[in-house]
Amino acid sequence: MTQPNIILVNSDDLGYGDLGCYGSPINKTPALDRMAEEGVKFTDFYMASPVCSPSRGAMMTGCYPPRIGFGEFGGEWVLFPGHPYGLHEDECTLPQLLRNAGYRTKLIGKWHCGDQPEFLPTERGFDEYYGLPYSNDMGRQAKGGRDVPLPLLRDEEVIQEQPDQASLTERYTEDAVRFLRENKNRPFFLYFAHMYVHVPLFVPQRFLDQSDNGGYGGAVEHIDWTMSVLFHELERLGLDDNTLVIFTSDNGSRARDEGGSNAPLRGVKGSTWEGGQRVPCIARWPGRIMPGRTCREVATAMDFLPTFVKLAGGEPPGDRTLDGHDIGDLLFRENAVSPYSCFCYYKKNNLEAVRVGQWKLHLRKDQEEVRELYNLENDVGETVNLYEQEPETVKRLLDYAERARQDLGDAATGVTGSGVRPKGEVQNPQTLTAYDPTHPYMVAMYDLPQSKEMVG
Repeated sequence: MTQPNIILVNSDDLGYGDLGCYGSPINKTPALDRMAEEGVKFTDFYMASPVCSPSRGAMMTGCYPPRIGFGEFGGEWVLFPGHPYGLHEDECTLPQLLRNAGYRTKLIGKWHCGDQPEFLPTERGFDEYYGLPYSNDMGRQAKGGRDVPLPLLRDEEVIQEQPDQASLTERYTEDAVRFLRENKNRPFFLYFAHMYVHVPLFVPQRFLDQSDNGGYGGAVEHIDWTMSVLFHELERLGLDDNTLVIFTSDNGSRARDEGGSNAPLRGVKGSTWEGGQRVPCIARWPGRIMPGRTCREVATAMDFLPTFVKLAGGEPPGDRTLDGHDIGDLLFRENAVSPYSCFCYYKKNNLEAVRVGQWKLHLRKDQEEVRELYNLENDVGETVNLYEQEPETVKRLLDYAERARQDLGDAATGVTGSGVRPKGEVQNPQTLTAYDPTHPYMVAMYDLPQSKEMVG
């Protein structure tokens, strides 16, 4: 079989209920809705963490965050500018394995797996990189933010500081089109990681004008526009039938007052309720994926590594434990069954919940122990606690939780896992940028009052 091209599109903080094909009554997403009609839509797809750095590290390595040392970062739950941490050099990453199989690899957008030179995307398997190394609110802002200007990188070089975020997604899309054209005659892997819908939301006027949901809806519709451009270009280049495209989000929506939605799920980004980790996932590959399917089996972003590598004709590394599975059957077969016997919900290095089949047992929420059991098949909103009514089910899930603790650890109960590996760490870390009052920044500081109409 010819090696397929692979495009993985990852949004930032996009909620389960933010797309039309997932029930949004307010955001207009025709390209993504059409993608679902022409492919398979997953209803029970999870990120391995409810926040971005751990979820992205898990996606790049096929492992739960605690296994790769990505549960926490010096006490923080995500990486910040100048942190000494990143993906360890001994980890096998998805782009590395695809590059070994002959693919040209590129990341456009948000990385957030380490900003030190040793941890940048081009040191972790990507031939090319263009984007922001961490979240778009980690530049100079009037409200919060950091003290350092937000860096836009081309490979390892900072090419602009404090870029105009309203133009950045269009610049990303132009760069993606150029990458497709340059590599139309060889297999490629494009990882397009949006800055949307992470706040602050700087949205071009066109999308603000057409939105019925303020800046948030405009950002969602801007994401949808990028998908329409990618699909148009694939068809124009004659690559459509040999390209697997997957769309997802790195965690659930904040769903506070910005306009996001995790409906019908309970919880938000940062929580191990379903709304924190269950996210949209759509896969399309004309001629290979049966159109119009809905897959209700459990799958996760950790599955991308073994699945993509197998499709590329390679083999996942056999010298280490991976937590992801090859989900080729879920993609291509109508009645396939999930390879997961248990899915673990970790927040930092604390095991907070486990899912086995239709059952989800909550063990703790932050510093508090809890005893809650939900039947997700009948109660996806986690509203009816069946803990007392289902003692045998509780006992069975507690056994799974204990096995997870022994392997991956559990800081809350003082268990050190036998299967964990270290994160990368450097001495004397430096930020990529430093504020210079004489520099002609395009945007001196984000969230200025006169920009209020641009911010969701």
